[in-house]
Amino acid sequence: MRMQPMVIGHHYMASAGQYLATEAAHAILRAGGNAIDAGVAGGIALGVVHSDQVQFSGVAPMLIYLADRDETVSIAGLGWWPKALNIEKFIRDHNGTIPMGILRTVVPAAPDAWILALQRYGTMSFGDVAESAIRYARDGFAVHTVMATFLQDKVDDYRRWPQNTAIYHRDGAPLGEGDRLVQTDLGRTIQFMVDQEKAAAGRGRDAGLAAARDAFYRGDIAQTIAKYHRDNGGLLAEEDLAEYRSEVEKPLRYTFKGTDVLSCGPWCQGPVLLQMLSMLNEVDLKALGHNSKEYVHLLAEVMNLAFADREHYYGDPRFVDVPMETLLSRGYVQERLKSIRNDRAFGEMPPPGHIAGHIAGHTKVPSAAVGEPGLPGDTSYVCVVDSAGNAFSATPSDVSWEGPVIPGLGLCPSSRGSQSWGDPAHASVAAPGKRPRLTPNPSMAMRKGEFLMPFGSPGGDLQPQGMLQALINHLVFGMDIQQAVEAPRFVTRNFPDSFEPHTYYPGRVDLEQAIGQSTGDALGAIGHKVNWLPDLSLKTASVCAVSADLKSGKLYGAADPRRTGRAMGW
Repeated sequence: MRMQPMVIGHHYMASAGQYLATEAAHAILRAGGNAIDAGVAGGIALGVVHSDQVQFSGVAPMLIYLADRDETVSIAGLGWWPKALNIEKFIRDHNGTIPMGILRTVVPAAPDAWILALQRYGTMSFGDVAESAIRYARDGFAVHTVMATFLQDKVDDYRRWPQNTAIYHRDGAPLGEGDRLVQTDLGRTIQFMVDQEKAAAGRGRDAGLAAARDAFYRGDIAQTIAKYHRDNGGLLAEEDLAEYRSEVEKPLRYTFKGTDVLSCGPWCQGPVLLQMLSMLNEVDLKALGHNSKEYVHLLAEVMNLAFADREHYYGDPRFVDVPMETLLSRGYVQERLKSIRNDRAFGEMPPPGHIAGHIAGHTKVPSAAVGEPGLPGDTSYVCVVDSAGNAFSATPSDVSWEGPVIPGLGLCPSSRGSQSWGDPAHASVAAPGKRPRLTPNPSMAMRKGEFLMPFGSPGGDLQPQGMLQALINHLVFGMDIQQAVEAPRFVTRNFPDSFEPHTYYPGRVDLEQAIGQSTGDALGAIGHKVNWLPDLSLKTASVCAVSADLKSGKLYGAADPRRTGRAMGW
């Protein structure tokens, strides 16, 4: 039985982490746009209707499949640390931490990434795809349950800056479910970019898109952002903004039981999903039984091994030599699997795998956290498949509670510096021009001529864990895609969190209640520190997907009832 209906279409399908963003994407498909146009429209809309966790001026990593070329590309959509960062002084002044507020700002990447996707692979103007977002910002929308939950959870963080509370609070309290959120300044900012595009449209579509981009990175918007940083002790300068360009790359690819699964590179945690799949490729998962004690134990330990490697090897490949080929090689995988015992959990983060001749980041054991982990915030997701077989997968992100809104603009430049380290020995230590190690990691699965599925999730470090389980549910256990995302889930926290202060819960595994008390007791008996969560918990990620059966021509849209996602198609 499904909590939400299966949405089935024959022409096109979109699914996003908030229903108004899905509507924005669907409107573009209905108007004749392709998957890229629609995905960008949904992504920009998420920066309005999920602006607690997605900023228009945040990050926007994406994967795009181009059917006529049978080619998939990755757009990084991740900014880097400003040139003014002095890491020695930074570490000294802030005791090895990345401080809350303006100093964790990196170059905003999303506007550039959206426009780059439109320019290279879309068909519509920036104004066309931004229309819904501008309307939602200008006219307002009803605060949904997930936003209300996070606004309340982060109430004290918002109160650090009066311009933030002016948007997200009313009468001294955070907006609640059903309250109307109007973001006039943000709507005006995006409209300004549209106006600049229109003014240049006489020189052609590319010139118009370039003008919209320049309005943000070289024009009035850039100047306003840079001035605020200059006046308030920030690091971001006009030069940082003017020189930024998103990178187009070839995605990483791993074949899991006959299906190719693609992710972005190790500047994000996307390869963690591929590493998990590479280990599970060696196992008869069906024989273990879905969500049995043996199954949960194996997957949790595989997750722990992959996260241990992430902790020591992953970082911006322009600064860090990440041995991805070895990490995904069968010989390496088989050695890693030997460390898993059937009768005993790791109990703490395992060591990274050994790679001869390769120097990883430090192997210092992190300190155990005190208290409960907070809500896994700061992201949403959008995916689209169109009638031509193109596919789009993006995980836009960045919050409005970690840094100040720029007065008059209604946006917070990317606070993604929170996913760097103030530790010189760490592979992802902050440095000028270096990208943080990003958690958002859009993915895609495909079998040529048979199957195509963009999928992803919000939830910080929970993302690849939820995505892994939904994918296996669909591919191995034969669940339809809506059932696959709804099935009971578990997550491990046996590694340092990607977000400052990088909390660590040794041996902890969180189970949704529906997995069953007997399974939890059996896991506890072999050393897992079991923590129970309610069914359909916010704390186990929230997967959206479009599963396309290319032989039958049917498109199946799925959205996770754990949050406010919806699928819509025709």
